[in-house]
Amino acid sequence: MSRRQPVRVATVITRLEGGAGTLALHGARALDRGEFTATIVTGSGDRLLDEAAQAGLEVLIEPALRRPVDPRSDLRAFRALCTLFAHRNFDVVHTHTAKAGVLGRIAAQRAGVPRIVHTYHGFPFHEFQSRAQRGAYVAIERRLGRITDITLCVGTGVAVEAVRRELVAPQRIRTIGVAVDFRSPHTPQTRDRARRALGIPAGAAVVGAVGRLTYQKAPEDFLAALRQLGRPDVVGVWVGGGELAGRIGRLAERVSRSAGSPPPPRIVLAGERTDVPDILPAFDVFALPSRYEGLPTAVVEAMRCGVPVVATAVNAVGDVVVPGETGLLVPPERPDLLAAAIRYLLDRPSVAARMAATARARIDGRFSTAELRETLTEAYTGGR
Repeated sequence: MSRRQPVRVATVITRLEGGAGTLALHGARALDRGEFTATIVTGSGDRLLDEAAQAGLEVLIEPALRRPVDPRSDLRAFRALCTLFAHRNFDVVHTHTAKAGVLGRIAAQRAGVPRIVHTYHGFPFHEFQSRAQRGAYVAIERRLGRITDITLCVGTGVAVEAVRRELVAPQRIRTIGVAVDFRSPHTPQTRDRARRALGIPAGAAVVGAVGRLTYQKAPEDFLAALRQLGRPDVVGVWVGGGELAGRIGRLAERVSRSAGSPPPPRIVLAGERTDVPDILPAFDVFALPSRYEGLPTAVVEAMRCGVPVVATAVNAVGDVVVPGETGLLVPPERPDLLAAAIRYLLDRPSVAARMAATARARIDGRFSTAELRETLTEAYTGGR
């Protein structure tokens, strides 16, 4: 009796970077190699490209697959995807992020791919857009939902929004979490090692954030909150790069040099790093100032490390940050309230420690690679 051939999966993502790229890579890497073969198709990427290669995954770069809307590049990317899917006879096309989700799903349908899966890490529409723009994005996603066999939503908040907006039939929606590696808890030893790695004094109060320097992540609100803290002993750390790096660097310099009383905080822009879980213990408070999100990997990693969290109340963040229990939530675009919540935890270390311990206990055993593997296996095979 002949052995069944592995299911051929194409994982398509605009850029293999950030939280979406990390989850896409974790998913491809988690699959049982005896049952699946995974190919990553992306327009660009960062260190995750090297990690994918080291994991033995096939990675195909299609430069025309870019984030900005550009009809010429988009048409080239679409044609390239149609050709690739038709020639390689993939059994599953799994798209991530908005641009790849549009081009990849339509190309997969045109090429006759048997199964189409899409992951919403968040949405291409949000409250900070005009009503017309938001409506157009919702209409596009509803049309795409009709050709999508399974929609995976990163976090309950994202899944609820997909149902509420009628983006896809309810029976084809699944909720998934991020996959994070275990790290040692926040201890004096891990704290000191992390601070040495960042060049931060052992006695400083450290407020940290992790994410790409983009409009979505609102790094300017992080800087404004630090300035409004009124705590000269605070060091603010942002880990991550992105298209706003130059502008945020100049703004951080102005904040650090601003006159007034009390003196301004010190700000460290640490750039891209490969050791994020290992430097999280350097933080006394983890801050997430995003305008919109799915379920950020960095928040879960901070909780697993035992770092108290202050975050904006957007999308699926509330899955893990329960106000007053596992952290504090504030509205987006309110750096004054972000500063007040950070100050509250810095001034009350026992309360912060209680919330961090509760958060760590509640996520214990969750967000594992095994959990992700099981979800993807069901999504790709239909439970066969």
